[in-house]
Amino acid sequence: MTTTILRGGRVIDPEAGTETIADVVVRDAKVAEISATPVLEADATVVDVTGLVVGPGFVDLHSHVHSIAGQRLQAFDGVTTNLDLEAGLMPIERAYDEAAAAGRVLNYGFSASWSDARGQVLAGVVPNARFDSSTDLLGNLDWQRTSSPAELAAWLGLLERELAAGALGIGVLMGYAPRSDPAEYLAVARLAAAAGAPTFTHVRELVEADPTTPVDGSREVANAAAETGAAMHHCHVNSTSRRHVDRVLGTLGDARAAGSRVTVEAYPYGMGSTSVGAFFLAPERLPAWGLTPSSIVLVGTGERIADVRRLEEVRTLDPGATCIVEFFDERDERDRELLRRALAFPDAIVASDAMPLEWPDHRADTREWPLPPGASTHPRTSGTFARSLRLMVLEHGLWDWPEAFRRCSYLPARVLDDVAPAMRAKGRLAPGADADLVVLDPAAVTDQATVTDPIRPSAGVRHLLVGGSFVIRDGGLDLDAYPGRAVRGEMR
Repeated sequence: MTTTILRGGRVIDPEAGTETIADVVVRDAKVAEISATPVLEADATVVDVTGLVVGPGFVDLHSHVHSIAGQRLQAFDGVTTNLDLEAGLMPIERAYDEAAAAGRVLNYGFSASWSDARGQVLAGVVPNARFDSSTDLLGNLDWQRTSSPAELAAWLGLLERELAAGALGIGVLMGYAPRSDPAEYLAVARLAAAAGAPTFTHVRELVEADPTTPVDGSREVANAAAETGAAMHHCHVNSTSRRHVDRVLGTLGDARAAGSRVTVEAYPYGMGSTSVGAFFLAPERLPAWGLTPSSIVLVGTGERIADVRRLEEVRTLDPGATCIVEFFDERDERDRELLRRALAFPDAIVASDAMPLEWPDHRADTREWPLPPGASTHPRTSGTFARSLRLMVLEHGLWDWPEAFRRCSYLPARVLDDVAPAMRAKGRLAPGADADLVVLDPAAVTDQATVTDPIRPSAGVRHLLVGGSFVIRDGGLDLDAYPGRAVRGEMR
């Protein structure tokens, strides 16, 4: 049995909302003791963390990073559990098997993919548990239509089998099939409620942007939660609500006040990232959001789309190409304030929507560190959590440290308590909790990634432990550390 003692840090318990000076004792993969007096134990590894903040590692519910390189960037952002729940992967067993075979730096898990299930039944596209294949599907119109009764039963059956195989819920990319019948969404919510699993929705268009939408996207989440009793998670409220975020947050707040199981996440950037073939990036759709083609930048090449003709061309030639969409002007204090309001909303969860790294030589992954130059991605892949701490704790004082860890660790873990009993030991810092821990320098924590240098790691993470093993120690990465373990769901 191995013992590590983190000595004399500012220990944060987000469940109790407390901060104390204490030793944290880790034995094997668990927190064994938290002591206000120094713990003396022969043969223990003692790490002095005086003046540093010690808390449960961050749980990212919304990360499309399925690589060692990407997970290492997220480790420097304080993440210890990395989950792809908005999109998911299919087939789920293959996704878990391939991740385990490659090795993972962080804990990992996946939802059942609504879009892949529909794509298989409605478009004949057989999923292969690869995120890039799923994004290629997004520009395919065949899967976006309303299903026949037989088709609906077929893809619901696929989702049910994925839940039985260990999926952590159902990821619903409704914003990419926004004209499909709302009755189908209710059917998904009923399936999730019966399975004891949450849903994670990228909502369809808001009524402010498209008065002809079959149903307002955010109200659809609230209505489904009320009608079915399902746990409904609203993904990246900042990017799908944009300047209507106050109205949307009011809708979700009313749903929660009425007793519905609705949770919400946000990330601290005024630019999103998706496939250029997405429904809402069609040239005729852009004015509804105050966007133009030049609001779109292709990640792989850095090309800013010049005009409608070029946008139509790239959507035809490579609809799965990753792009950045500038939906806010981060130079404008009014837009920055909207981002802060989304993060400050009561119980809003921080989640990154981290994107894959794209290399000029098209490699899928690398174990090199530091990362070779030239990779492209959204800067949120590297900096979401550190940026949230910088903005909300250090610069604006809207959160104290216990509240910051509640938003980044405790609350996201609780979203999965019912479907994944293993999550009940995560997001907490108390005896018996999993030893997924982050140690931060509170004076140094900040994001460093930018659009032009998106793989620059965040600063301030001094130590990071996953399952009791150091991934980062004294600010340096252990290149041999692959302690990540699968988190799986269990249908009730």
